[in-house]
Formats: sequence, C-alpha cells, structure tokens
Amino acid sequence: MGTVFLDLDGTLTDPKPGITSSVAYALEKLGLPVPSSDDLLWVIGPPLLDSFGQLGAPDPARALALYRERYTDTGLFDNSVYKGIPEALSRLRDGGHRMCLATAKPHVYARRITAHFDLARWMDHEFGPELDGTRNDKADLLAHALELTGIDPSDSVMIGDRIHDFRAARSVGMTSIAVTWGYGTKDETALADFTCDQPEQLPDTVHRALGG
Repeated sequence: MGTVFLDLDGTLTDPKPGITSSVAYALEKLGLPVPSSDDLLWVIGPPLLDSFGQLGAPDPARALALYRERYTDTGLFDNSVYKGIPEALSRLRDGGHRMCLATAKPHVYARRITAHFDLARWMDHEFGPELDGTRNDKADLLAHALELTGIDPSDSVMIGDRIHDFRAARSVGMTSIAVTWGYGTKDETALADFTCDQPEQLPDTVHRALGG
C-alpha cells in the first residue's frame, strides 16, 4: 500500500517552545540580537546551521553547539504532538502503509522525541542527519533512506510542512504532501503535489497521493 515518509517538526509535533528558546539562548550567549519567538518561526524545519548563518552568527557551528547545550537539557521535550496525529498514524498503519520518519533534526534527538511521545511504535525506520551535519540536506537524506531500504520512490509519499520537504521529494521522484498546520508559508506549501489542512484528513490525502 505504499510507504509514507514523515517530517517531524511542524508535521507530527509542534516544537516551537523548545526550538525558539534554544535558538534565543545561543544568540544571547553570542551577544547577538535575540528576535521574539514568533519572529523565529522560520527556523523550525530547515537545518539550523544554515539558519544561524542567516541570523548573523559569525561562527554558525559555535552557535549550533550553544543551541544544543540548552536543547539537549530542557528544549528537547518542550514540544507537543499535534491533536489528531496519533489517530492518523493508526489509520495509515491499518491501511497497510509502511511509515518512516525523515527529519532534518539529528536522528539521535529525533529518536528520543518519537520514543518519548510514543510515536516510534508506528515507524518502520527513522532517518535523520548525523550530528556532524552528514545528510543535513533532506534530498540526500531521502536518497539514503531509499538506498538503505530498497523502497520504491514511485510508491512513496513525503509529508512535511516546509519547502525543503517538497523539493527533496521531487529530487528523488517521490510525491509530496504539504500539511498546513505546520510552519510553512502558503508559497512553500503551494509547491507540494497535494495539500492537507487537518491531521484527520491525512490518511485520505495519502490514499489520493498514492493513486488509490
């Protein structure tokens, strides 16, 4: 019945408090201007190393290390599962779909989150970059996942909320679904092949995306 690749931040969970406060912590430590949490929403989803560069950090790697000081201590679980996601995942599994996590968050953090919030039980595989930045690019991550599992991209769908999810899916020949409850703009979500407005609609959207 096809394979469903799922983004984490902004798709399965709302990580705003933990991520934005950890970014603010790093910027403050570096003596840089600290935007409000609402002005930092754009950092949720893309690789943080790139985001710190855009925020003016002279050494993005140092900023990322400071971010991780707070994130691994208190920010990781300052997070919540979107209402309706567990039910949607259950319906997808009942429909015979395999599910894989495909996140820009390092997998050592992502696996702790999916275990903590009881999401791991639905995942056949969980893919994320290494802490050193290997496979930070989601296209590289999806290509790695396909090579490792032998999954057919033409019988798969990538679900996410940001532009890099949809571009990555296209690069490996995979259909994409944009969820509008995350942090992507309308211009970003318009790039996906399909759009889903509510978690409870996700199984039906996947069915359509996979040609059901």
